[in-house]
Amino acid sequence: MTILVTGASGFIGSAVVRRLLARGETVRCLVRAGSGNRNLDGLPVERVTGDVCDAASLAGALAGVEQVFHLAAIYAIWMRRPGRMYQVNEEGTRNLLTACRMAGVRRIVHCSSVAALGAHGPQPADETSRFNLAWTRDHYYLSKFRAEQVAWQFVRGGLPVVVVNPSVPVGPRDIAPTPSGQIILNLLQGKLPAYLDGGINLVDVEDCAEGIILAMHKGRVGERYILGHRNVRLKEYFDMIVTVAGQGRSPSIRLPPAMGVASGYLYEALAWLTGIAPLTTAAWARVGSGYSWWDNTKARRELGMTLRPVEQSVAEAVQWFRENGYLAF
Repeated sequence: MTILVTGASGFIGSAVVRRLLARGETVRCLVRAGSGNRNLDGLPVERVTGDVCDAASLAGALAGVEQVFHLAAIYAIWMRRPGRMYQVNEEGTRNLLTACRMAGVRRIVHCSSVAALGAHGPQPADETSRFNLAWTRDHYYLSKFRAEQVAWQFVRGGLPVVVVNPSVPVGPRDIAPTPSGQIILNLLQGKLPAYLDGGINLVDVEDCAEGIILAMHKGRVGERYILGHRNVRLKEYFDMIVTVAGQGRSPSIRLPPAMGVASGYLYEALAWLTGIAPLTTAAWARVGSGYSWWDNTKARRELGMTLRPVEQSVAEAVQWFRENGYLAF
Protein backbone atom coordinates (compact mmCIF):
# COMPACT_ATOMS: atom_id res chain seq x y z
CA MET A 1 0.00 0.00 0.00
CA THR A 2 1.26 3.45 -0.95
CA ILE A 3 0.73 6.34 1.45
CA LEU A 4 0.73 9.94 0.23
CA VAL A 5 2.09 12.71 2.46
CA THR A 6 1.60 16.36 1.53
CA GLY A 7 3.89 18.87 3.21
CA ALA A 8 6.36 15.99 3.53
CA SER A 9 9.48 18.16 3.54
CA GLY A 10 8.24 20.39 6.34
CA PHE A 11 8.94 20.31 10.04
CA ILE A 12 6.14 17.98 11.15
CA GLY A 13 5.70 16.38 7.73
CA SER A 14 9.26 15.08 7.56
CA ALA A 15 8.89 13.59 11.03
CA VAL A 16 5.75 11.78 9.86
CA VAL A 17 7.59 10.47 6.78
CA ARG A 18 10.48 9.12 8.87
CA ARG A 19 8.13 7.35 11.25
CA LEU A 20 6.16 5.82 8.39
CA LEU A 21 9.39 4.52 6.86
CA ALA A 22 10.41 3.06 10.22
CA ARG A 23 7.14 1.12 10.14
CA GLY A 24 8.06 -0.32 6.73
CA GLU A 25 5.48 1.71 4.80
CA THR A 26 5.77 2.75 1.15
CA VAL A 27 5.70 6.54 1.15
CA ARG A 28 4.98 8.93 -1.69
CA CYS A 29 5.74 12.62 -1.07
CA LEU A 30 4.01 15.46 -2.89
CA VAL A 31 6.67 18.10 -3.50
CA ARG A 32 6.43 21.44 -5.25
CA ALA A 33 8.69 22.15 -8.21
CA GLY A 34 11.66 24.22 -7.13
CA SER A 35 10.93 23.94 -3.41
CA GLY A 36 13.56 23.03 -0.84
CA ASN A 37 13.26 19.39 0.13
CA ARG A 38 16.37 18.95 2.26
CA ASN A 39 14.41 17.09 4.94
CA LEU A 40 13.78 14.29 2.45
CA ASP A 41 17.39 13.87 1.30
CA GLY A 42 18.57 10.28 1.60
CA LEU A 43 15.15 8.90 2.45
CA PRO A 44 13.74 5.99 0.38
CA VAL A 45 10.58 7.78 -0.71
CA GLU A 46 8.87 8.37 -4.03
CA ARG A 47 8.73 12.06 -4.89
CA VAL A 48 5.89 13.29 -7.07
CA THR A 49 5.92 16.88 -8.28
CA GLY A 50 2.66 18.67 -7.62
CA ASP A 51 0.95 21.37 -5.61
CA VAL A 52 -2.24 21.36 -3.56
CA CYS A 53 -3.05 24.66 -5.27
CA ASP A 54 -2.90 22.93 -8.65
CA ALA A 55 -5.87 20.58 -8.67
CA ALA A 56 -4.78 18.99 -11.95
CA SER A 57 -1.50 17.79 -10.41
CA LEU A 58 -3.19 15.79 -7.65
CA ALA A 59 -4.81 12.97 -9.63
CA GLY A 60 -1.48 11.39 -10.56
CA ALA A 61 -0.14 11.80 -7.04
CA LEU A 62 -3.13 9.88 -5.67
CA ALA A 63 -2.99 6.98 -8.14
CA GLY A 64 -2.96 3.74 -6.16
CA VAL A 65 -3.04 5.56 -2.82
CA GLU A 66 -5.30 4.35 0.01
CA GLN A 67 -4.17 6.64 2.84
CA VAL A 68 -3.32 10.35 2.80
CA PHE A 69 -1.66 12.51 5.43
CA HIS A 70 -2.41 16.14 4.57
CA LEU A 71 0.18 18.42 6.17
CA ALA A 72 0.83 20.96 3.40
CA ALA A 73 0.30 24.45 4.80
CA ILE A 74 1.90 27.85 5.19
CA TYR A 75 2.85 28.58 8.80
CA ALA A 76 4.06 32.17 9.07
CA ILE A 77 3.49 35.23 11.22
CA TRP A 78 3.60 37.67 8.28
CA MET A 79 3.39 37.65 4.51
CA ARG A 80 3.46 40.58 2.13
CA ARG A 81 0.62 38.87 0.25
CA PRO A 82 -1.41 37.01 2.90
CA GLY A 83 -3.88 35.81 0.29
CA ARG A 84 -1.34 33.12 -0.56
CA MET A 85 -1.82 31.66 2.92
CA TYR A 86 -5.55 31.21 2.34
CA GLN A 87 -4.87 29.81 -1.12
CA VAL A 88 -2.62 27.07 0.28
CA ASN A 89 -4.22 26.38 3.65
CA GLU A 90 -7.89 26.66 2.73
CA GLU A 91 -8.21 26.18 -1.03
CA GLY A 92 -5.37 23.66 -1.09
CA THR A 93 -7.27 21.56 1.44
CA ARG A 94 -10.41 21.77 -0.69
CA ASN A 95 -8.48 20.73 -3.80
CA LEU A 96 -6.83 17.78 -2.10
CA LEU A 97 -9.97 16.44 -0.45
CA THR A 98 -11.88 16.76 -3.71
CA ALA A 99 -9.16 14.74 -5.44
CA CYS A 100 -9.20 12.17 -2.60
CA ARG A 101 -12.93 11.71 -3.04
CA MET A 102 -12.54 11.23 -6.78
CA ALA A 103 -9.66 8.76 -6.26
CA GLY A 104 -11.57 6.71 -3.69
CA VAL A 105 -8.97 7.20 -0.93
CA ARG A 106 -9.96 5.03 2.02
CA ARG A 107 -8.77 7.29 4.86
CA ILE A 108 -7.33 10.80 5.31
CA VAL A 109 -5.74 12.54 8.27
CA HIS A 110 -6.07 16.31 7.99
CA CYS A 111 -3.42 18.10 10.02
CA SER A 112 -5.08 21.21 11.39
CA SER A 113 -3.80 23.14 14.43
CA VAL A 114 -4.93 24.30 17.84
CA ALA A 115 -4.93 27.67 16.08
CA ALA A 116 -8.23 26.52 14.53
CA LEU A 117 -9.69 26.11 18.02
CA GLY A 118 -8.73 29.51 19.41
CA ALA A 119 -7.48 30.36 22.91
CA HIS A 120 -9.70 29.91 25.93
CA GLY A 121 -7.84 31.12 29.00
CA PRO A 122 -5.66 29.43 31.59
CA GLN A 123 -8.14 26.59 32.09
CA PRO A 124 -7.04 23.92 29.52
CA ALA A 125 -9.62 23.53 26.75
CA ASP A 126 -10.47 20.42 24.72
CA GLU A 127 -11.69 19.32 21.30
CA THR A 128 -15.16 20.77 21.86
CA SER A 129 -13.78 24.33 21.85
CA ARG A 130 -14.99 26.84 19.30
CA PHE A 131 -12.73 29.24 17.42
CA ASN A 132 -12.72 32.65 19.11
CA LEU A 133 -9.76 34.52 17.62
CA ALA A 134 -11.26 36.18 14.56
CA TRP A 135 -10.89 39.49 16.40
CA THR A 136 -7.07 39.20 16.28
CA ARG A 137 -7.20 39.42 12.47
CA ASP A 138 -4.29 36.99 12.26
CA HIS A 139 -4.16 35.38 8.81
CA TYR A 140 -2.55 32.12 9.94
CA TYR A 141 -5.16 31.47 12.63
CA LEU A 142 -8.01 32.45 10.32
CA SER A 143 -6.72 30.35 7.42
CA LYS A 144 -6.27 27.26 9.60
CA PHE A 145 -9.77 27.67 11.01
CA ARG A 146 -11.20 27.99 7.54
CA ALA A 147 -9.19 25.00 6.28
CA GLU A 148 -10.58 22.85 9.07
CA GLN A 149 -14.11 23.95 8.21
CA VAL A 150 -13.44 22.68 4.68
CA ALA A 151 -12.45 19.30 6.15
CA TRP A 152 -15.70 19.12 8.14
CA GLN A 153 -17.68 19.86 4.98
CA PHE A 154 -16.13 16.79 3.35
CA VAL A 155 -16.76 14.69 6.45
CA ARG A 156 -20.43 15.61 6.26
CA GLY A 157 -20.30 14.53 2.62
CA GLY A 158 -19.07 11.08 3.61
CA LEU A 159 -15.31 11.40 3.13
CA PRO A 160 -13.39 9.39 5.80
CA VAL A 161 -11.38 12.22 7.40
CA VAL A 162 -9.81 12.34 10.86
CA VAL A 163 -8.63 15.75 12.08
CA VAL A 164 -5.63 16.34 14.32
CA ASN A 165 -4.77 19.63 16.01
CA PRO A 166 -1.08 19.89 16.98
CA SER A 167 -0.02 22.58 19.44
CA VAL A 168 3.44 24.21 19.24
CA PRO A 169 5.93 21.60 17.94
CA VAL A 170 9.53 21.59 19.17
CA GLY A 171 12.47 19.51 17.97
CA PRO A 172 15.03 19.00 15.18
CA ARG A 173 14.82 19.59 11.40
CA ASP A 174 12.94 22.89 11.59
CA ILE A 175 14.67 24.05 8.43
CA ALA A 176 12.48 27.07 7.57
CA PRO A 177 12.49 27.77 10.53
CA THR A 178 8.82 27.89 11.46
CA PRO A 179 7.62 30.60 13.86
CA SER A 180 7.94 27.96 16.60
CA GLY A 181 11.63 27.46 15.91
CA GLN A 182 12.19 31.16 15.32
CA ILE A 183 11.15 31.86 18.91
CA ILE A 184 14.08 29.77 20.11
CA LEU A 185 16.51 31.47 17.73
CA ASN A 186 15.29 34.98 18.52
CA LEU A 187 15.60 34.40 22.24
CA LEU A 188 19.10 32.91 22.11
CA GLN A 189 20.24 35.65 19.71
CA GLY A 190 19.10 38.34 22.15
CA LYS A 191 16.24 39.63 20.00
CA LEU A 192 13.47 39.29 22.60
CA PRO A 193 13.81 42.13 25.12
CA ALA A 194 10.35 41.61 26.64
CA TYR A 195 7.54 39.10 26.96
CA LEU A 196 3.75 39.02 27.03
CA ASP A 197 1.79 37.48 29.86
CA GLY A 198 0.32 34.65 27.79
CA GLY A 199 0.62 30.89 27.56
CA ILE A 200 1.14 28.16 24.96
CA ASN A 201 1.12 24.38 24.77
CA LEU A 202 4.26 22.55 23.65
CA VAL A 203 4.68 19.12 22.06
CA ASP A 204 7.72 17.19 20.87
CA VAL A 205 7.69 17.06 17.06
CA GLU A 206 8.34 13.30 17.07
CA ASP A 207 5.50 12.66 19.54
CA CYS A 208 3.29 14.84 17.36
CA ALA A 209 4.22 12.83 14.25
CA GLU A 210 3.48 9.58 16.04
CA GLY A 211 0.11 10.98 17.16
CA ILE A 212 -0.71 11.83 13.54
CA ILE A 213 0.05 8.26 12.45
CA LEU A 214 -1.92 6.83 15.37
CA ALA A 215 -4.87 8.96 14.24
CA MET A 216 -4.78 7.17 10.89
CA HIS A 217 -5.05 3.76 12.57
CA LYS A 218 -7.02 4.45 15.74
CA GLY A 219 -8.75 7.79 15.24
CA ARG A 220 -12.47 7.94 14.61
CA VAL A 221 -13.68 9.44 11.35
CA GLY A 222 -15.29 12.81 11.94
CA GLU A 223 -13.42 13.38 15.20
CA ARG A 224 -10.59 15.75 16.10
CA TYR A 225 -7.66 15.07 18.41
CA ILE A 226 -5.51 17.66 20.15
CA LEU A 227 -1.85 16.65 19.88
CA GLY A 228 -0.23 18.63 22.67
CA HIS A 229 1.64 18.06 25.87
CA ARG A 230 2.70 20.71 28.36
CA ASN A 231 1.04 24.03 29.07
CA VAL A 232 3.54 26.79 29.89
CA ARG A 233 3.48 30.53 30.34
CA LEU A 234 5.59 32.36 27.77
CA LYS A 235 7.98 33.57 30.47
CA GLU A 236 8.35 29.99 31.74
CA TYR A 237 9.12 28.79 28.22
CA PHE A 238 11.73 31.48 27.67
CA ASP A 239 13.40 30.58 30.96
CA MET A 240 13.40 26.92 29.93
CA ILE A 241 15.08 27.64 26.58
CA VAL A 242 17.86 29.69 28.17
CA THR A 243 18.45 27.08 30.87
CA VAL A 244 18.53 24.15 28.46
CA ALA A 245 20.72 25.97 25.92
CA GLY A 246 23.11 27.33 28.53
CA GLN A 247 23.26 30.66 26.73
CA GLY A 248 21.29 33.84 26.26
CA ARG A 249 19.15 35.77 28.70
CA SER A 250 15.46 35.41 29.33
CA PRO A 251 13.58 38.73 29.08
CA SER A 252 12.57 40.29 32.37
CA ILE A 253 10.26 43.03 31.08
CA ARG A 254 6.58 42.15 30.86
CA LEU A 255 4.76 44.14 28.18
CA PRO A 256 1.11 45.12 28.63
CA PRO A 257 -1.00 43.77 25.74
CA ALA A 258 -1.60 47.25 24.27
CA MET A 259 2.13 47.95 24.16
CA GLY A 260 2.77 44.57 22.58
CA VAL A 261 0.26 45.35 19.84
CA ALA A 262 1.79 48.78 19.27
CA SER A 263 5.27 47.30 18.94
CA GLY A 264 3.83 44.73 16.51
CA TYR A 265 2.62 47.51 14.24
CA LEU A 266 6.11 49.04 14.30
CA TYR A 267 7.73 45.73 13.37
CA GLU A 268 5.22 45.28 10.53
CA ALA A 269 5.96 48.75 9.16
CA LEU A 270 9.66 47.89 9.12
CA ALA A 271 8.90 44.59 7.37
CA TRP A 272 7.01 46.39 4.62
CA LEU A 273 10.02 48.62 4.05
CA THR A 274 12.65 45.88 4.11
CA GLY A 275 10.76 42.79 2.97
CA ILE A 276 12.21 40.92 5.97
CA ALA A 277 9.71 39.09 8.17
CA PRO A 278 9.06 40.99 11.41
CA LEU A 279 9.97 39.80 14.88
CA THR A 280 6.27 39.92 15.72
CA THR A 281 3.07 41.51 14.44
CA ALA A 282 0.12 43.25 16.02
CA ALA A 283 -2.01 40.18 15.37
CA TRP A 284 0.50 37.82 16.96
CA ALA A 285 0.77 40.13 19.97
CA ARG A 286 -2.99 39.88 20.36
CA VAL A 287 -2.79 36.10 20.11
CA GLY A 288 0.24 35.90 22.42
CA SER A 289 -1.53 37.84 25.14
CA GLY A 290 -3.98 34.97 25.55
CA TYR A 291 -3.67 31.45 26.89
CA SER A 292 -3.69 28.65 24.34
CA TRP A 293 -3.69 25.83 26.89
CA TRP A 294 -4.99 22.40 25.98
CA ASP A 295 -6.14 19.10 27.46
CA ASN A 296 -4.69 16.09 25.58
CA THR A 297 -6.77 13.45 27.39
CA LYS A 298 -8.63 12.34 24.27
CA ALA A 299 -5.45 11.73 22.22
CA ARG A 300 -3.84 9.81 25.06
CA ARG A 301 -6.95 7.74 25.76
CA GLU A 302 -8.11 6.96 22.22
CA LEU A 303 -4.88 7.06 20.24
CA GLY A 304 -2.42 5.90 22.89
CA MET A 305 -0.25 8.97 22.30
CA THR A 306 2.88 9.04 24.46
CA LEU A 307 4.87 12.12 25.42
CA ARG A 308 8.48 13.02 26.19
CA PRO A 309 9.66 15.84 28.47
CA VAL A 310 9.59 19.12 26.54
CA GLU A 311 12.98 20.05 27.99
CA GLN A 312 14.40 17.17 25.92
CA SER A 313 12.60 18.50 22.85
CA VAL A 314 14.06 21.98 23.37
CA ALA A 315 17.54 20.51 23.86
CA GLU A 316 17.30 18.57 20.59
CA ALA A 317 16.04 21.66 18.75
CA VAL A 318 18.89 23.81 20.08
CA GLN A 319 21.46 21.16 19.20
CA TRP A 320 20.09 20.82 15.66
CA PHE A 321 20.13 24.59 15.16
CA ARG A 322 23.74 24.71 16.34
CA GLU A 323 24.88 21.81 14.18
CA ASN A 324 23.24 23.32 11.11
CA GLY A 325 24.62 26.84 11.44
CA TYR A 326 21.52 28.63 12.76
CA LEU A 327 23.19 29.29 16.12
CA ALA A 328 26.75 29.83 17.26
CA PHE A 329 27.90 27.34 19.88
